[in-house]
Amino acid sequence: MLAIATPQMARAEALLVVEADTGKVLQADNATMPWYPASLSKLMTAYVTLKAVKDGRVSLDTLLTVSPTASSQSPSKMGFRPGTQVTVDNALKMMLVKSANDMAVVLAEGVGGSIDGFAGMMNQTAQKLGMTQTSYVNPNGLPADGQITSARDMAILARAIIRDLPEYEYFVHIPSIRFGRRVTQNFNKLIGRYPGADGFKTGFICASGYNLVASATRDGKRLIAVVLGASSGRMRAIRAAQLLDRGFAGNGLAWLRPSLGTVDNLVPIDATPPNLREEMCGAKHKRPASDEDGEDTVANAGGASTNGDNGASFFASGLQAAMPTKPADMLAQPAAASEPVVVYTGPTKTGAALIAAVDADTEKMQPAKRAKGKHARAAGKKPDAADDAKADAKSASKPAAKPVRHANAKPDAAAAKPAADKPAAAKPAGKPVAAKPAAKPKAADKPKADAKPKADAKPAG
Repeated sequence: MLAIATPQMARAEALLVVEADTGKVLQADNATMPWYPASLSKLMTAYVTLKAVKDGRVSLDTLLTVSPTASSQSPSKMGFRPGTQVTVDNALKMMLVKSANDMAVVLAEGVGGSIDGFAGMMNQTAQKLGMTQTSYVNPNGLPADGQITSARDMAILARAIIRDLPEYEYFVHIPSIRFGRRVTQNFNKLIGRYPGADGFKTGFICASGYNLVASATRDGKRLIAVVLGASSGRMRAIRAAQLLDRGFAGNGLAWLRPSLGTVDNLVPIDATPPNLREEMCGAKHKRPASDEDGEDTVANAGGASTNGDNGASFFASGLQAAMPTKPADMLAQPAAASEPVVVYTGPTKTGAALIAAVDADTEKMQPAKRAKGKHARAAGKKPDAADDAKADAKSASKPAAKPVRHANAKPDAAAAKPAADKPAAAKPAGKPVAAKPAAKPKAADKPKADAKPKADAKPAG
């Protein structure tokens, strides 16, 4: 029976589920295989930053400045221009919900002085926590040979966040954020869909596949599930839901499987991380993959099942407790309604000042919103009637080539990038509207538009 219950992996994938309070391992498949963490790296960036906040070295209200290095990071990102200021609080929310690579660098430079300095802090913390398979080169998980972890180490880090930073844990389960008019849902699709889901973070680069650290609590019991190398954004959420379901339902059949000990005692595997680039981002894919992927674009490659009956199960077929709702059906439902958490640039604000800051960020995004349309050229000729007349005049007079390049390069980044351009155009806008676009903005904006999309257009992997 034990032999039958031992999982046999059908493809490159690492799975782990543990009890959050005790660290007891309920299932481990390839759990100590070295893996590229991708944006799961941001969990350590958050941990190091929040420890600095807890120790009084910085505060959530500390203002940090977007550097040229931060601004040049590949998407996903907020796309703020160099010189933009943001608080530690807002940078953390943008990094953990949108998985913004530029905000990870802003935090790293603000807390550690530089990317290298902060990476040293990340590695020192990893060793202190017992993450013996983990090394960091950067704070966001963009491709780097030395950026390595394992499912085991990710579970150890998740437990540390719960144990050491309970007062800041809300950062890892924010359902959505709103910047200006743009609402971004958490890439962790269990949030707001899976009963009791309360954390953590997603990650993706071509070499790693789709990764997810997730947690959920039922009847006072909290579990942590780690999925590395899933075939799509949807599939990583399904895998995590399956692991959590079995973990919550499996206590009655615990005698069927041998004790796996605690997560700290799992024996590391000395191997090279699998490289899933061809499988995830090869020529067979019609569109570029990214961490924002919500569709099961490659989920069925290699015969992966979505009903929980594949080799990743705890138990032999027929011994599993029936799940009330299939994870695939659950994830097809819209997330529970919630009010997006407002994020903004500049110092900490409340009340009327916060409303004004949100309005200002919204106003900055207006030109980019028009550029994001499917017919950017037509938008320049036929502006929306609902927009104010002065903004319409500016939009109509701007050359179509600039917004088209932004829209094609990366809509989400483009939506935020022109933010610094708009105030200069909006404030002096009185009567001389027609003269302004004809002279300075046309010449001054063009070089920046040519330079920025090159970074935005970098492949995710």
